Amino acid sequence: MADIQSLKHQFVQLYGGSEEGIRVFHAPGRVNLIGEHTDYNGGYVFPAALTFGTTVLLRPRQDGKLALASTNFELRGVLPLDAISYKKEDDWMNYPKGIVHELQSRGVSFGGGFELLYHGEIPNGAGLSSSASIEVATAFALLKAVGQPADTVEIAKLSQKSENEFNGMQCGIMDQFAVANGRKDHAILLMCDTLEYDFVPFQSGSYKLVIGNTNKRRGLVDSAYNERRSQCEQAVADLRQAFPSLALLGQINLEQFNANAHLIQDETVRRRARHVVEEIDRVLRSIEVLKANDLVAFGKLMNGSHDSLRDLYEVTGAELDAMAAAAQGVEGVLGSRMTGAGFGGCTVSLVHEDAIERFKDEVGRKYTEATGLVADFYICSIGNGVEELI
Repeated sequence: MADIQSLKHQFVQLYGGSEEGIRVFHAPGRVNLIGEHTDYNGGYVFPAALTFGTTVLLRPRQDGKLALASTNFELRGVLPLDAISYKKEDDWMNYPKGIVHELQSRGVSFGGGFELLYHGEIPNGAGLSSSASIEVATAFALLKAVGQPADTVEIAKLSQKSENEFNGMQCGIMDQFAVANGRKDHAILLMCDTLEYDFVPFQSGSYKLVIGNTNKRRGLVDSAYNERRSQCEQAVADLRQAFPSLALLGQINLEQFNANAHLIQDETVRRRARHVVEEIDRVLRSIEVLKANDLVAFGKLMNGSHDSLRDLYEVTGAELDAMAAAAQGVEGVLGSRMTGAGFGGCTVSLVHEDAIERFKDEVGRKYTEATGLVADFYICSIGNGVEELI
């Protein structure tokens, strides 16, 4: 967690005045334990909030403007609240601007405006939801500051809408939902179509979650993400021959898919759809084995998920494949898979606590040999969703 006193000092240096009236909020990053590229297909995902994320300091001002600054980026701005619009050159500031725009469109008034300072602990571009963390923290902080209800399910929805419409990134609901609604020592079984959810205790005992950052930056908008979405939509269109009311791949089960996969004309589209339906099935089996405290079986499902993302959905890439393969070969590792949208970013592995140093050494060495890049590793705990700290 960030050093709050140091951040307050930086806030006063930046904006003047005193520390009086500064409020502090935190939204975590997230890791998805299993269930990748199922969210926008209306299927199940199984994410968990992390203990590190984005801290936001906020204080009212009186000139009708929004002041944005970050400890992570040099770019900062003071923007009139009555003229909020997307500008590419505003870079990271478009995430809080999108939230302000979305809240304004819902009739929320921000009075004289606010000063905000962001401090992010999530590696940018790593696939641990730095943008969702900024969005959710901003929405929660602003709603609290103006005395409006800060319903975390609604915050997740408006944050996703902001990213989809203001920032033009067609992400699903999972990232924002996990960031807004996480619970310590629990993962969230979330049905993305209906937003029905359940907290599942994640009791890994002597095994720890280790996130491996490939340090291969991924540009989602520039990647094949939107192409995968359209391929899934094509699969749904083909499958309507058997299921006329089908809207999303998550609405059919594996048995139904296997009986009707031949209706999908394009072989690539068929592989994409197979990944989605099989991955949703893996999520549901994961819940069963975790409730039975069978971590070995869960690890095997993690490995199967990575294989499918590599072979059927084709979103891993050389770096993630090299890291996952190295991790799966270390004694004391039950499972390892890419997490996030892919094309770089991170893996998540379930590692015995006695094997963590060996894991970091072996995986780090093999990964560098394979790619020329240097990996970073984070030993993770599962934390709470968005909250006010002070």
